[in-house]
Order: sequence, then C-alpha cells, then structure tokens
Amino acid sequence: MTETDAFGDDLADFVRRVGELRTARALPADEQQGVLDAALFELQHAAESLWPRYERLAARAPDGTTADRHERQLLKTLFQRLPLPVVLVDRDTVVRRMNFAATGLTGVRAGYATGRPLAGLLVSADRAPFRTQAAAAARGEGGRSLSVRLQERPHDPVRATLVSLPLPGEPQPAVVVVLQPGVSGAASPVGMDAGAVGRRLMPPDLAVTTQRAEMLDLVDAMASALLGGPPGDADAAVEAAGRVLHGRFADWVVIDTADSDEASVRRPVLRRTVVLGPPSPDDVSGDGGPLLKAVAEQEPADCPLVVEAARGGGPALQVRPEDALAFGEDASGAAVLARAGVSSLLCLPLPGDGPGGGVAGVLTLFRTGARRAFSMAEAQAADVMSRHVALAMRRRPA
Repeated sequence: MTETDAFGDDLADFVRRVGELRTARALPADEQQGVLDAALFELQHAAESLWPRYERLAARAPDGTTADRHERQLLKTLFQRLPLPVVLVDRDTVVRRMNFAATGLTGVRAGYATGRPLAGLLVSADRAPFRTQAAAAARGEGGRSLSVRLQERPHDPVRATLVSLPLPGEPQPAVVVVLQPGVSGAASPVGMDAGAVGRRLMPPDLAVTTQRAEMLDLVDAMASALLGGPPGDADAAVEAAGRVLHGRFADWVVIDTADSDEASVRRPVLRRTVVLGPPSPDDVSGDGGPLLKAVAEQEPADCPLVVEAARGGGPALQVRPEDALAFGEDASGAAVLARAGVSSLLCLPLPGDGPGGGVAGVLTLFRTGARRAFSMAEAQAADVMSRHVALAMRRRPA
C-alpha cells in the first residue's frame, strides 16, 4: 500500500468517526463529556497527523509536462463532446463530471449536479439498486448495466451501463456511467452539438413538460410578488416569497434573515422572520398550532442546517433526512424534522451583496408525508428564486 493509499484510508476512517460523534449530539447532557473528549482527540489527530501528511503528499505531486497537460485537455474535450450521455461518479454515485449530452438528458446543469449523488436524479425505487451496482463496479467486480428511470421521465426507462475507471494518483477507482435512453438507434445529423443529441435521444413526455411549466409559473409568480412589493422593506420581500412558496411548492417555509449590518460578516446573526406550515388539526387558538409556534420560537443558531448555509455553505437537498437533529429541537427536546414528518428538505442561503458579501438570510423548505420529494430540477429552480429574493431584499427606494 502506497503512502497515498494509507492516507486515504486514514482520512476515510477519520470522516466516519466524526460522523459518529455528530450523531452523539442527541445524548443527554450528562453523558456528553466522553464525546467531547473524543472530539478533542480527533481534532488533535487532524492537526498533528493528517494535515502534515497531506502537505507532504501535495508537495510531491507532479504537475506533468506540457505534453501531459495537452493530453489531459484533449481527453476532457473528448469527454464533453461525446454524443452519448456520460457521467463520472464515485462509488457513492456522487457526480464528478457530466458531459453536455448528459445535461441535456437529465435537464440539470453540470455545475449544479457536481458534488451531488446521481442517484438523486432517479425515482425512489431505483436509487438503492443503482447505488449497489455502482459500489460493485467500483470494487472491481466487473462492468454491469441496469434499467433506471429519471425523475424527469419516470415512464421512460434508461439503460445505465457502469464500468470501473482507475484514476492516476487516487486510491479508489471512479465509475463511468453511460446512459442510453430506450429509443431507436438512428444516427444523429451531422453538425448537431452534444447537448442537442442528448435532448433528441429522449424527447420530453407530457409529465415532464407539465412539471417544467409549473416551475416556470412558480418562478414567474415569485418575480411578480417580489417586484410588486415596496422597495426598501426586506421583511416584506421575504414574507411575499414565503406566501408564493407555501403550499404550492413546499408544506413548510422557514426564512431566517440577517440584520443589514451583519450581512457581510462571516457568521451573521440570524432572526426567524417567516414561518409558514400546514394547518394543525389541534389548532384552537388560531396561531397555527403548537408545532408552528415551536418552530417560530426556535433560535436559528440551534439549527445546524441553517448555520451551515449561513456560513457559506451551498444549497442542501436531502431526501428522507438521516440526521433527525439537522433542524434542531423544539422546547421539549423533540427533533423538529421528526415531529413535522419531513420527507425531503431544501436549505438555501440568500446571498449577500457582492463577492464575499456573506448571506442576507437562509431559506428552508420542507415537504412532509407522502408528498413527492424535491427533485434536483426543483432544487435548481429554488436556487434561482433564492437569489431573486436576496435581490429584492436589497432593493432601495428610487
């Protein structure tokens, strides 16, 4: 085993142990002393062992000759221009590269998909089999293929072929996924770009067209609500945005905003501004019920998802969230996600003014019960709307 392999294994074990420590937050306070000691030990291990080893490995990494760099650029161009949809993922199906044809087929930008699981683009029933086959291919058990269905086209199966691809300087092989829609193999016209080929391979059906039209209507309604509000009133802008999203797009809408003088700080102080949830059957006071009141009284700083987004994290999409404490607890100590029955969530930062401007707030959306989970296409639309909300918050009177 090379030093790089050993470092990769050690780092993977460190990440796993940190994940175990994170779940220990649910323990009673009098049992957390041992967890704190373990966390301090892990931090010391990272500072005194992992970081120096990383610096040594990075210092030895060769840049390659000009010919090598030209060859790599050629291969990248070839990958992007392949007429078949091709995606490079790791053993957990997290996307590393996606070519033009794949973006046309899935309807998701490559930049948005990178770092997110490709399995998230599939219908729920096909995710586990796809992850299993990807892991097997990454272990070197040979190429394989299976039929999957994209959320964008649930009625049109796509053949996914998976092949292991060892990468130089990396301990774990990647997996190449070739997506072949079930259509005739007629040759594409000469001169058609790769994105157009991907779209021609699988024409959108009525359900896909309807969903895209709904997203366009939602974005239009959001723009109308924001432009129709009074300039210079950030709270009015987020309240208008919450009303557009509530019910139509999400069962719960929670918006936390930063004070104007805190928006450029690395760790802004947030306040809960908008909380909209489903009607509660035990609501007798007209205030929305006890759960709505509990969420409204939460401190945003006690919600790990919100804190991560406010500190510069990107949009977070989770289906069947594994960490029940990701959105904190209510006053009784019960996990909000479990109490609300959240089946999928989106957490998006509202960007501040200009590069490095911090955040103006955080938008969190929940879907509950049997409602269809957020798709990556919906997450992309919500990301666009979050930027529009941030712009409306900064509008000034003429």
